[in-house]
Amino acid sequence: MNLLYPKNWKDYELIDCGDFEKLERFGQYITIRPEPQAVWEKRMKNADWEKLAHVKFVPKSSSSGDWKRLKQMPDQWKISYTLLKEAEITFRLGLTSFKHVGVFPEQAVNWDVIYSFLKPLEKPKFLNLFAYTGGASIAAKAAGADVTHVDSIKQVVTWANENMT
Repeated sequence: MNLLYPKNWKDYELIDCGDFEKLERFGQYITIRPEPQAVWEKRMKNADWEKLAHVKFVPKSSSSGDWKRLKQMPDQWKISYTLLKEAEITFRLGLTSFKHVGVFPEQAVNWDVIYSFLKPLEKPKFLNLFAYTGGASIAAKAAGADVTHVDSIKQVVTWANENMT
């Protein structure tokens, strides 16, 4: 089993990346977001990205920006991920002023590991620090764990509580 690649994403796809941006599909919506580590050239042309995308994040400063709408889409929507083909978890996504949408999809491999390690335990407990919107917390809860979810940003903790329910 290759733990470095999340095999159960149906609602996420990295379509292309490069020139310090990434083109991603979250459910039925496609975003263009900054990615400082994508230092290579894009495979596709900018015009093709903009034809595909629903929104593009336009930075105003190093820590915030606005979403430019290229096609109609809601401000919030949901996607799902299946933990090791056993348990489906759902995330509420949204367009934030700091380029994020509410999930780090590359963390799905960690959610699978958390779920697989906790599932066979009797009454496991799980502490998630710097927990953001709760991907790891939700995976632990799906495995039957008593979860303590901690983050310093109140709005993010509220978002995680929505995802948990």
